[in-house]
Amino acid sequence: MKHSMQLRHIVSGVAAVLVMQHGALAGVSASALSDASQLAPMAGSRPSLGSLTALPADAAAPLSPDDGPASTGESQGDVATLMQLIRDEQLVELRTTYNGSYGASLFFYPPDMAWYVVLFQDKRFWRVIRSQDETRAQAIYMDFARQTEQLADVEIRRTQLEAQKAYIERVIALSEDRARRLQADLDVARTQQAKVDERQRQMQADATELRAGKARAQAQLQELQRQVRALQSAAEAGLPGAPK
Repeated sequence: MKHSMQLRHIVSGVAAVLVMQHGALAGVSASALSDASQLAPMAGSRPSLGSLTALPADAAAPLSPDDGPASTGESQGDVATLMQLIRDEQLVELRTTYNGSYGASLFFYPPDMAWYVVLFQDKRFWRVIRSQDETRAQAIYMDFARQTEQLADVEIRRTQLEAQKAYIERVIALSEDRARRLQADLDVARTQQAKVDERQRQMQADATELRAGKARAQAQLQELQRQVRALQSAAEAGLPGAPK
C-alpha cells in the first residue's frame, strides 16, 4: 500500500511537470547532449552524456553484492539500455557528482518511472543500477558518490604530489641558477680583489721607493748647496763685501 501511494504521488508529480514544461522531462535538451567530447571529467567539469561510453565486460565489476545486478550479462544489459536511452535523449539527468576522474549520476526515465544510477570513470560507465524505487535509487546514488570520493582520493593526492614535486624541482632549478650567478659574481670579485691587492702592494712599494729616493735626493741637494756655498766663498775671498 505504501509503495502504491508513493508511486501514485510520483506519477501525479511527473504529470504536473510534464504539463507545465511541455514534455521537458521526456528527454534531455539536445544542446546538453551534443556538447563536444572532452578529456576525463575532473572535479568541477561536466562532460556531455553522449561522450560517456561503456567499460568492457571484464572491467564492469560490482563494488557491493547487495546493489549489483544478478550477473555480468544483466549488468551489460542495463548499460546497453542506458546507452540507448542516452542516444535517444530519453533521460533526465537529476544529479551528478565528480571526484577526480570518477563520477556518479542519477537519471530518471519518465515512461517507465525508473531511475538509473551510474558509476563511471574516465568517461566510461562502470556500473549501472536500474530501480523503480526512488528511495533506493537515491541511496545507491549517495553510496556511489561516496565511492567516487574514496576512489579519487589517491588520484587527487597523486596530482598534489606531482604539483609539489614539480614546484620543488622548479625551486631547485632557480636556486641552482642563483647559486651559479652568485658563484660567478664571487669569482669576479675575488679576481678583482686580487688585482686590487697586487696594485696596492705595488703602489706601496713604489711609495716606499719614492720616499727613499726623495730622501737621497734631498741629502744630495743639501750637499751640493753646501759645496756651492763653499766654492763661492773661496772664489770671492779677499774681495770687499765677501762673505766671511
